Order: sequence, then structure tokens, then C-alpha cells
Amino acid sequence: MENLIITISRTCVSFLILMIVSLWIGKQVNSGNNHYNFALSITIGAFIANMGFDTYLKFIPMLAAFLALIAMYFLSSLISTHSRRFRLLLSGEPTVVMENGKILDGNMKKVRYTLDDLNQQLREQGIFDVFQVEYALLEVSGKLSVMKKKKFQSLTKGDFHPTQQNSKIQLPIELIMDGTAVEKNFSSHYSSTWLNQELKLRNLQMQEIQYAVISSSGSLFIDLFEDHIKAPLDRE
Repeated sequence: MENLIITISRTCVSFLILMIVSLWIGKQVNSGNNHYNFALSITIGAFIANMGFDTYLKFIPMLAAFLALIAMYFLSSLISTHSRRFRLLLSGEPTVVMENGKILDGNMKKVRYTLDDLNQQLREQGIFDVFQVEYALLEVSGKLSVMKKKKFQSLTKGDFHPTQQNSKIQLPIELIMDGTAVEKNFSSHYSSTWLNQELKLRNLQMQEIQYAVISSSGSLFIDLFEDHIKAPLDRE
């Protein structure tokens, strides 16, 4: 009877701890879908199960180890918000498997991604003809993101603008992230000199910019750290 009460008590406390942690970091773990968050979610599940049901393990040391794990996660999350290199190290980055309508065999081999995998994930998105695809990226989560060729995309109001009907689409090109230039994305057309000129025209410094990207239509989008919004929406 005593063991039964202890087990029930441990389970209730463990469940309460899990709920508190889930409310705190649940959005990051559930939305990230990367290797780091996947490993964390599995480890948390194992900790909670042992804390709740394994009466041979002392509860306090298990709780201390669990809190140490959460502290490590919080510290790494804090570092990753200030360092894109560290963030990429933890989360990885997507792999381009199709570019300009061509299948990139070399990139697919690097991540052990087959043509059968590609065709299956295209069909899951209602694409039965690979000819319709302009770009395809295999995300860190394992999901396939697809940009169709312009003539196969759904019509929008912008498509009726005569200057955009024959415009070429491209993948967005990130130029600045967290106040730091993404130098590997610079090209002869979008060079560091060109970027500095664009910032000078807007009276901006690179350190002020949270995110700058060349959109698929070729326009430059800039988002500042300081949004200048007096009452931003804050809804769960």
C-alpha cells in the first residue's frame, strides 16, 4: 500500500513538473521539429517516466538531473538567440533538392534522400508531376517545402499586373540576420557594396537590422530590431 501511494504521489508531482516545463518551453520544442528539440523531447519523456514510475530511483536526484537538463536547454537557447552559427550547429539547415526545376543529386546523396522519397512527398502536396516544381527544400524537420513554377501557381491579384506576368521567381536570399551580414549569400548582383548602398539610401546601419532578405520577386525586405509599434499584439 505504501509503494502504491509513493508511486501515485511521484506520478502526480512528475506530471505537474512536466506541465510547468511544457508551458515554459513547449512552443519551442513543438514548433522547432529539429534534431536538437527532438532529442530534448525524448529525454524529457524518459526523465518524467522514471521519476513517476521507477520507485527504485530516488526522486530528488532525478529531479535535480531533470532541472539541470532544462537549465542547459535554456542556456543554449539564450546563446542561439545571439549567435546564428551556434543556432545552425544545434538545429541544422534545410537542403535544396531541386533548383530551377532540376534535381540536385549531390545534395540528395548527402542527406540520403532518394527519388522515391522526393516523389512521395511531392504527391502528399498534390504534385504528381515533378516538372511543375521550380524549387524544393528538405527542411530540418524532414518535411519538403516546394515552390512551383510560376505557370503552375495559383492565381493572385498580383498576377494580373502586366509587369509581373513574365517575371522570374527565385528563392529568397538572406543578406542580414541578427545584425550580421550573411556573406555566403552575396553574389555579383547582390554584393556587400550593393547592400551598403541600399542601407545608406535608407539611413540605416547594419547593427539596426534584425533581418534583410531579397524576396522571390527580387525586392529587398528589411526588418529592424526596433519595430516602433506602440501597442504590439500579444495573443497566445
